[in-house]
Amino acid sequence: MIQNLFGKIFGTKNDRIVKHYAKRAKEINALESKYESMSDDELKASFDALKQAVQKDEKSLDDVLNDSFAITREASKRVLNMRHFDVQLIGGMVLHDGNIAEMKTGEGKTLVATLPVVLNAMSGKGVHVVTVNDYLAKRDAREMGALYEFLGYSVGVIVGGQYDDTERKSQYNADITYGTNNEFGFDYLRDNMKFRAEDKVQREHNFVIVDEVDSILIDEARTPLIISGPTNRTLDGYVKANEVALQLKRGEPANLNEPGSKPTGDFVVDEKNRTIMLNEEGIAKAEKLFGVDNLYSLENAILSHYLDQALKANHLFLKDVNYVVKDGQVVIVDEFTGRLSEGRRFSEGLHQALEAKEGVKIQEESQTLADITFQNYFRLYDKLAGMTGTAQTEASEFSQIYSLEVISIPTNVPVARIDQNDLIYKTEAEKFRAVIEEIKRLNAKGQPVLVGTASIEKSEVLHELLKKERIAHSVLNAKNHEKEAEIIADAGAKGAVTIATNMAGRGVDIRINDEVRDLGGLYILGTERHESRRIDNQLRGRAGRQGDPGESRFFLSLDDNLLRIFGSDRIKNIMDRLGIKEGESIESKMVTRAVENAQKKVESLHFESRKYVLEYDDIANEQRKTIYKYRNELLDPEYDLSQKIDDNRLTYVDVVLENAEIYDGMQKSDFNLDAVISSFSEEIGHIFTKEELEKFDTYSELKEYIADELKKAYDDKMSLVEPEQRKAIEKQVYLQVVDKDWREHLYQMDILKTGIGLRGYNRKDPLTEYKKESYELFVDLVGRLKRDSIRTLQAIRFKTKEEMEAEERAMKQAQARAMEEMNRAIEAKNKELQNETEEKKLEPIKVAKKPKRNEPCPCGSGKKYKECCGKSGPKKGDLA
Repeated sequence: MIQNLFGKIFGTKNDRIVKHYAKRAKEINALESKYESMSDDELKASFDALKQAVQKDEKSLDDVLNDSFAITREASKRVLNMRHFDVQLIGGMVLHDGNIAEMKTGEGKTLVATLPVVLNAMSGKGVHVVTVNDYLAKRDAREMGALYEFLGYSVGVIVGGQYDDTERKSQYNADITYGTNNEFGFDYLRDNMKFRAEDKVQREHNFVIVDEVDSILIDEARTPLIISGPTNRTLDGYVKANEVALQLKRGEPANLNEPGSKPTGDFVVDEKNRTIMLNEEGIAKAEKLFGVDNLYSLENAILSHYLDQALKANHLFLKDVNYVVKDGQVVIVDEFTGRLSEGRRFSEGLHQALEAKEGVKIQEESQTLADITFQNYFRLYDKLAGMTGTAQTEASEFSQIYSLEVISIPTNVPVARIDQNDLIYKTEAEKFRAVIEEIKRLNAKGQPVLVGTASIEKSEVLHELLKKERIAHSVLNAKNHEKEAEIIADAGAKGAVTIATNMAGRGVDIRINDEVRDLGGLYILGTERHESRRIDNQLRGRAGRQGDPGESRFFLSLDDNLLRIFGSDRIKNIMDRLGIKEGESIESKMVTRAVENAQKKVESLHFESRKYVLEYDDIANEQRKTIYKYRNELLDPEYDLSQKIDDNRLTYVDVVLENAEIYDGMQKSDFNLDAVISSFSEEIGHIFTKEELEKFDTYSELKEYIADELKKAYDDKMSLVEPEQRKAIEKQVYLQVVDKDWREHLYQMDILKTGIGLRGYNRKDPLTEYKKESYELFVDLVGRLKRDSIRTLQAIRFKTKEEMEAEERAMKQAQARAMEEMNRAIEAKNKELQNETEEKKLEPIKVAKKPKRNEPCPCGSGKKYKECCGKSGPKKGDLA
């Protein structure tokens, strides 16, 4: 309270920062007339002169900021017919300084980004602009590309589905590259699986601007990026587990207010923490259905895992909310953007459980080959900046994790949108009836309405209700995202009714004309509060852009997931006290605050989840950086491996001697030379004799002799190839070994992470235990890399030219012999057939003599032939 009072008197820290930037904006404004008077060629020449000065290190980017911003603004006026406002200049400076610019929706963030992009691209190291989806990446690159090209820059776009490495590399080599967070992250992981430096598509990570930074660095940060491969495990267990899950009965938890109360059913669903707990009856029933004695014994551990995932799939994950079934596949729906996440799969067998639930083909389980969190990917950049309309609620997280400060930029024109209090109904049916009545009222006067829903399922319910009322409308959800641009373009037209999921919440510019302004502008009608306040604010922000009129209101019910799980009791009590009847709603600031408190609870849960993911990934990240740095050294043509190979050979010999229980300081008589000879023979095919090894009396002499002999054998073998070929072979072997052992290490880390939480029951901190054990695993990995690479190099054999020619001759001779034998066999068979034919005599065909009419019938009936089989009757058919 005192802080707010001082803020009003002396101004907040944010106000002081903005005031500082505003002074510099005035300096930029003073340059406007200078550049206005120049021709296009003169303007371009002035810009090129600045760029040359920066690249020659004569001036820093800060030194040329004023002139760069002024030239960019002038170029924008000429090419895009748009002039940067002063607040947009301030936003550009905030981004250049590596901070987050919070600008209200409609303030032209796309145009703001051009200022720091143009300035930072002068270094020639490339600038990345990250958007939330492919549609926005293509749109922004197309619309802003004309400005960049006017100033002599090249522009690239990275979108999903186009994975031609040559094309992708050319897009990254452009001065400015637009794309989505997923594509940038996955390209980084794929690059670190390449076997040649020239095959990498990305270049250095210089400067990145993240559009809708809260969505990408906060909302999506709970899910790491993972490239996975098959595990070759059986999939039958998922089908059986789904059958078992369907036979178990969902119950209610014990009532804590009633002593002796017990949970009902076979299991209880905790929607708040998204977990499922089987009770004793449920476990016994599951054991009977699986046909096992103990579901939680070591040999049945996989069954309990399958059942856990099957229960989650059936009771926590809903079709058309969390996923859709498309072309016989389960496709995830992104909970924050409402878009389909093609190619993404739930981990730990959950996706297979959903496939079993939906009766589609179950795809193989996957194993992690490479992974990284968004937090650690974006921290690779030398400078990170972001912009969004909603960041202050997460300012502390941005500061803690990314060292980014959130600066709120004032609007160019005051916001004229009216944000009404929420209306809350008792049931969902009452809420939807009220929503339809409100849409009818607004539609009757021609005011456009954007109806926001939290899921595809709810958008389709509203679609059916509006069809019954014969109200023309459009639906925008992940199922028909192909028509997105067309639907959005018409959403601000007079009389338009648009139902949309979160897809319409970010980066979407709905324009209105003067007639619609007179009707009150675009009306935002939310049908459910999202778990995050920021996403609700994004939806509201579709209306009232750049001083346009607009209105927003949320219609809620106690059946909504957010209120049902997190906050309905208090609100329900208020409604009961006020005697709210069916069809009536409650509207009050107190209730709206209660809803926001429920959202804060969820946000804090999600923050803990993101923090948990990051804490664990920070440990893995150090290991990842070490391995990727080593990989990059191996890809460097100048890197010399010879010394490392010699060092690793000594380490390998040490390990073999240690495994044979031969240690420094031991008596010669205790040396187990047979074990040493056997190891080298089996592992690398090198034969030592006992006589030659018995010559050495000490451990160091023995070790030195073995290492020297292995080196001689290796050098002799490698003398068969050219020095450049030798280097290439050594690096290829090392890269293959690194990738194989790193994959195995990631698998071990996955197993460790899955069970580490149980250490908490033993009063041990799981994170500390994870740090300790993951370090031990990494030490093992390094040792394994050294041993495996030397084993492989020592074991490989090259064939001489003479050996290859001899093999070829032997192969031709073997083929010739095989042809001769086959021809002889065919000849013999032909003779045999010919002889058989000659031996056979042709015999005449004998036809049985037909009996006379009065002779006994040959059928054996005892009758005369004419009265039995030879009897003739009246003709039948056409010729009768």
